[in-house]
Amino acid sequence: MSGGSGGGSSAPGRFADYFVICGLDTETGLEPDELSGENFEQTPLRRTFKSKVLARYPENVEWNPFDQDAVGMLCMPKGLAFKTQADSREPQFHSFIITREDGSRTFGFSLTFFEEVTSKQICSAMQTLYHMHNAEYDILHTPPTNDKDSCCSSTGDCNGTSVSKLQRFNSYDISRDTLYVSKCICLITPMSFMKACKKVLEQLHQAVTSPQPPPLPLESYIYNILYEVPLPPAGRSLKFSGVYGPIICQRPSTSELPLFDFPVKEVFELLGVENVVQLFTCALLEFQILLYSQHYQRLMTVAETITALMFPFQWQHVYVPILPASLLHFLDAPVPYLMGLHSNGLDDRSKLELPQEANLCFVDVDNHFIELPEDLPQFPNKLEFIQEISEILMAFGIPPEGNLHCSESASKMKSLRACDLVSDKRNGNIAGSPLNSYELLKENETIARLQALVKRTGVSLEKLEVREETSSKKDLKIQCDEEEFKIYQLNIQIREVFANRFTQMFADYEVFVIQPSQDKESWFTNREQMQNFDKASFLSDQPEPYLPFLSRFLETQMFASFIDNKIMCHDEDDKDPVLRVFDSRVDKIRLLNVRTPTLRTSMYQKCTTIDEAEKSIELRLAKIDHTAVHPHLLDMKIGQGKYELGFFPKLQSDVLSTGPASNKWTKRNAPAQWRRKDRQKQHTEHLRLDNDQREKYIQEARNLGSTIRQPKLSNLSPSVIAQTNWKFVEGLLKECRNKTKRMLVEKMGREAVELGHGEVNITGVEENTLIASLCDLLERIWSHGLQVKQGKSALWSHLLHYLENRQRKTTSGSFSTSGILLDSERRKSDTSPAMSPLRISLIQDMRHIQNISEIKTDVGKARAWVRLSMEKKLLSRHLKQLLSDHELTKKLYKRYAFLRCDDEKEQFLYHLLSFNAVDYFCFTNVFTTILIPYHILIVPSKKLGGSMFTANPWICISGELGETGVLQIPRNILEMTFECQNLGKLTTVQIGHDNSGLYAKWLVEYVMVRNEITGHTYKFPCGRWLGKGMDDGSLERILVGELLTSHTEVDERQCRTPPLQQSPSMIRRFVTISPNNKPKLNTGQIQEAIGEAVNGIVKHFHKPEKERGSLTLLLCGESGLVSALEQVFQHGFKSPRLFKNVFIWDFLEKAQTYYETLEQNEMVPEENWQIRARNFCRFITAINNTPRNIGKDGKFQMLVCLGARDHLLHHWIALLADCPITAQMYEDIALIKDHTLVNSLIRVLQTLQEFNITLEASLVKGIDI
Repeated sequence: MSGGSGGGSSAPGRFADYFVICGLDTETGLEPDELSGENFEQTPLRRTFKSKVLARYPENVEWNPFDQDAVGMLCMPKGLAFKTQADSREPQFHSFIITREDGSRTFGFSLTFFEEVTSKQICSAMQTLYHMHNAEYDILHTPPTNDKDSCCSSTGDCNGTSVSKLQRFNSYDISRDTLYVSKCICLITPMSFMKACKKVLEQLHQAVTSPQPPPLPLESYIYNILYEVPLPPAGRSLKFSGVYGPIICQRPSTSELPLFDFPVKEVFELLGVENVVQLFTCALLEFQILLYSQHYQRLMTVAETITALMFPFQWQHVYVPILPASLLHFLDAPVPYLMGLHSNGLDDRSKLELPQEANLCFVDVDNHFIELPEDLPQFPNKLEFIQEISEILMAFGIPPEGNLHCSESASKMKSLRACDLVSDKRNGNIAGSPLNSYELLKENETIARLQALVKRTGVSLEKLEVREETSSKKDLKIQCDEEEFKIYQLNIQIREVFANRFTQMFADYEVFVIQPSQDKESWFTNREQMQNFDKASFLSDQPEPYLPFLSRFLETQMFASFIDNKIMCHDEDDKDPVLRVFDSRVDKIRLLNVRTPTLRTSMYQKCTTIDEAEKSIELRLAKIDHTAVHPHLLDMKIGQGKYELGFFPKLQSDVLSTGPASNKWTKRNAPAQWRRKDRQKQHTEHLRLDNDQREKYIQEARNLGSTIRQPKLSNLSPSVIAQTNWKFVEGLLKECRNKTKRMLVEKMGREAVELGHGEVNITGVEENTLIASLCDLLERIWSHGLQVKQGKSALWSHLLHYLENRQRKTTSGSFSTSGILLDSERRKSDTSPAMSPLRISLIQDMRHIQNISEIKTDVGKARAWVRLSMEKKLLSRHLKQLLSDHELTKKLYKRYAFLRCDDEKEQFLYHLLSFNAVDYFCFTNVFTTILIPYHILIVPSKKLGGSMFTANPWICISGELGETGVLQIPRNILEMTFECQNLGKLTTVQIGHDNSGLYAKWLVEYVMVRNEITGHTYKFPCGRWLGKGMDDGSLERILVGELLTSHTEVDERQCRTPPLQQSPSMIRRFVTISPNNKPKLNTGQIQEAIGEAVNGIVKHFHKPEKERGSLTLLLCGESGLVSALEQVFQHGFKSPRLFKNVFIWDFLEKAQTYYETLEQNEMVPEENWQIRARNFCRFITAINNTPRNIGKDGKFQMLVCLGARDHLLHHWIALLADCPITAQMYEDIALIKDHTLVNSLIRVLQTLQEFNITLEASLVKGIDI
């Protein structure tokens, strides 16, 4: 099926499918090419005119139907060009690709040269155009009417000084000038043998321009290449004859890297290693990539090289290395693309109006310059990688920073260099310090430098030279010239180094592929819901520095398709060739490593496959496997085949339209196996499709972003453009649906997994990746169909317009309330203290972002705003509000834009609404250094005279990222706002007072703290006294908080009920005023509570570090370990008198005294026991001596926390169970006296041994054990 899609087997293995001639059709004359967008101010010679396909041989082949529009457009992307004898008329070669609907490709190679125009009509038409142009020009540029001036100006013109006149004389005078027009000859082939095709075309052109006619008529050579030269079989080389000399091409075998015939050397010379690696990274992460150059061949070489280096992955999106001028509107495509744009060499980059740049990588090929999208992650081991490539380049005499002489503006480059690196640093692309190794490579003018470098890398220079010598000796045998062989060598070395990165990185990827449990059919139909790769486990195995890149790469379409392919081919036979090669390499590596730790470390492993790969190429070139039939005379009529010098003749279509009746040459020469249809299937690495069926499935299942691989290169009527845009809109919506679903599944984790979706946990890195890709999607949606582009972020610019509109409206007096949606649900009658709710305001959220000085760019601001809105669960609501300004949307967007398709827009907002089901902290966790205002509300109990309170209260708030330090609260002010650096999720509040004044007793119901930017509100229940002689005599308490879920209405029920009458579910540890009011639990319930508390802690440690919640809550929260142990010690505790409270702490202090007296009386049982007792006493003493005014229950809490930290709790329980004090203070039924229960309790607590518990600072302040 080497010919493409169609019927794979029917394509004979021919080298070329068509020979095409394009140029000026003298019948139809000059047709201006409006589509290519050239303006009419240009002189007629500079304008573009329509070119036509003048002839093609044969008319059609069924395995590769001829696409006239596409070929015409790509052979001469700019249309016809006219020149006079004064201009240079060098022939130009370029190649192109035509991607068909099904993703398969055909390759084109064209040589454009200039021929004299013989048609009188065309010459006079050109003359007429010039007269018109000059007349218009004179009208536009007439000098002022003053006579003297005009006379002056005309004399000036005579001297030839006036620029305008000079420009006018860049003209054509039929009597004086010879007119030339471009013409192009082109081969369309099933495989990309670029070097061979270039030679064929150049020799044909040479035959027409050389004074001696060629040995045979041109038809013979063209017939030969079309019908008598076969495709070389995989792993073989082929020699055939051009007009003047032999042409050799060779094709890799099925176990080597796929065919690739463009010079990698050129890309490194044009861009330099650093830029190539950055561009490569952008392509892997599926950013939009725009290449910009005046040379079509350069665009093609860069695009093909970058995609070839991705092996084993394949670019899945729009791929148009040469974008014809008439398709410029395609840059608007809101999907990842890799496109090449032709520059005319005059305009500056700043003149280029690009619809979206938020995630665009712009490559100015001719000027050695690349603009990167923001926050591009580093490619793993980037510096070592760059060094490995640089060493190869230097061995071939190519400077790693690129050859500036081959780029257009070397001088411009010099100035760019420094700022280039600075901007790279800013993008976080080059780490600050390791630059030196790169700098070393930078100025390698001298051999000394080279030696130093080489010495450092452990290759001795002699070896290098030997290598050169041996290869030159071998050259005696090699059939192609040395230059060409060098290109082959360099290509394969660089490609092997790139391929080696992936074989190392994904050496054990197979382990993580999730094979479908159901049969193939149903797998296909549910493809999008299924997870095909265990990303979380794979990432948890990777070295930390790789994560930013890998977590994003695993989300790409190319990775998904790669894994799909893997799932599809179980057996070796129907394996995709690319996959087969990759898998065999991975197996080799795994044999070497045998799962040694090297896979885990980020140790850089250099490529070892180079020599082998070079060898196979060398062997093929030394011994040519196959020689095609020589060109011969054809059965032509007498007198045919003659032509004039310098003109490409009109060929005889009758002899070229059909091949030999029985294809005896190909049959005779082709080995038998080569004709077998299934073999043919295997050798389709250039198409990379295996069996149509499978590819169709995968295409259908995955046509998310790849609904359009290439724009239809055909009649670009408005309806076609509209249809294309419609496809985009559908694609965007589908992508949005899949992204939201994926993010929810990840976030909801367990429940989702139990329902059979995807994997369990999501790491912080991965969450960031998903949110970043959501931001990219929003940017793409917002830049689709923009009227005029402003700034780099389309979303932020829309928000700014909206803000401006609002401000105008408010100043003009028509005040709109929609911006300040207050909560209507609040009960107005309610007088209980509660925070006034935050306004929900899109504009306020924008202001917050604008005030963050750390965020410098528009793209950054838009992303931060999206993150904030996600965290506040307002993304959908905000965007809906933004889009409700229809006037603005109409002003900013064209009719076909996504944001103006009402149904799709509704569905899109609905998908985003689903994020409200989960809690994101994607703003708080990312912007850790910003200042955030916090609002505090302290609610004292109304029942018990809080108003008489005379002491000075203080508060200290702690969160996962830090704590505030002690904040003094003005007396009688129970509500205040203060600013401090982001604390992260809040965990505890320490509250206390200085015990001054007459009435220093304070009963605090609870404390509320709200983050004023994100609106997260935390409630810290207390329900106990702070004061000497009250309750347990505590002057400060540590309160553990939790995030309130209801965003809009803080639950007010609790504050109106006195604390004692709360429903049982609301029982908190400190709600009651005296411990006796606690409900008595039976031993079973107590054991259960302990089990659950310990279980919570165990689970906490089994989660990846980035997702663990607050450990403090698990220790000291409502059903935490402290409260469970408190129940243990409360059970069967004798309460001496009615009105005197006895606390557990009193019991523990008595036990301490008992042990200390034992020590003094030296009645010591065994040593083990002695150590435990000493430890116990030491902790109790330390806690009692703390300078803090903590009450008895606070001390108990502290002891439990420290005991958990130092793994001593189970020892202490064993100790206390045997203590005589226990016998005195507990009833006989007490849990602590029941040996079996105590033993099971000890066993449960022992499970905490293996965890490294770190306590929050607030829990252990003032204690140094």
